[in-house]
Amino acid sequence: TQVYLCEKLSLVNEMYFAITLDRNSAGPLIIACRKGGTSIEDLAEKYPDMIIKVPVDVFNGITDEDAAKVVDGLAPKGADRNDCIEQVKKLYELFCKSDCTLLEINPIAETADNKLVAADAKLNFDDNAAFRQKEIFALRDPSQEDPREVTAAKADLNYIGLEGEIGCMVNGAGLAMATMDIIKLHGGTPANFLDVGGNASEGQVVEAFKILTSDEKVKAILVNIFGGIMKCDVIASGIVNAAKHVRSL
Repeated sequence: TQVYLCEKLSLVNEMYFAITLDRNSAGPLIIACRKGGTSIEDLAEKYPDMIIKVPVDVFNGITDEDAAKVVDGLAPKGADRNDCIEQVKKLYELFCKSDCTLLEINPIAETADNKLVAADAKLNFDDNAAFRQKEIFALRDPSQEDPREVTAAKADLNYIGLEGEIGCMVNGAGLAMATMDIIKLHGGTPANFLDVGGNASEGQVVEAFKILTSDEKVKAILVNIFGGIMKCDVIASGIVNAAKHVRSL
């Protein structure tokens, strides 16, 4: 039996804080709002003028000026301004050190004794940094993930399950996305994103078909392979072998 305990906090002011990656500035973007405790979409709709966005130069890192702008956006009522600035800088340091793609604290809040605390937080991590963040990724719980995606990852396949009825096996992420768009354009619904890459083996193709056919909603499978980066005979042999191993084929 496991017992989880948490400290009860007396919150007097709730705000919103997040660090994410921004295409426009090609680097981290800090988002702050003096209102918190609800989704950022609701905040953006109700209080668009209260949302402060501070891009951070990825090469120079966060400056005191950057952190001060964020604190001004949070507008804490009782917490010490300099302490808040230091806390923002430490959160940015955590974002970079842990290879985060998202660090969202909602609410970041002030307590009755004027402390700034992360009352609730969500962190996403870059899968490409798994080799560097072994301690973090060791906490991963596959039982909370789509079992098809877990199986695909073990076979070194890029797979994302969707809700449609046409299974897709494609090589190259761009062609896979275009294939899904074409299916949708003609009235179908893709059941998945599956990129087998340019070096797939027959065994991987067999595994791919096993994953595709394990989805009960799948009624048909579309194979779209660009021969420029993948030998089509390998795919064909994989499909033949898959037909022998997978009854539904």
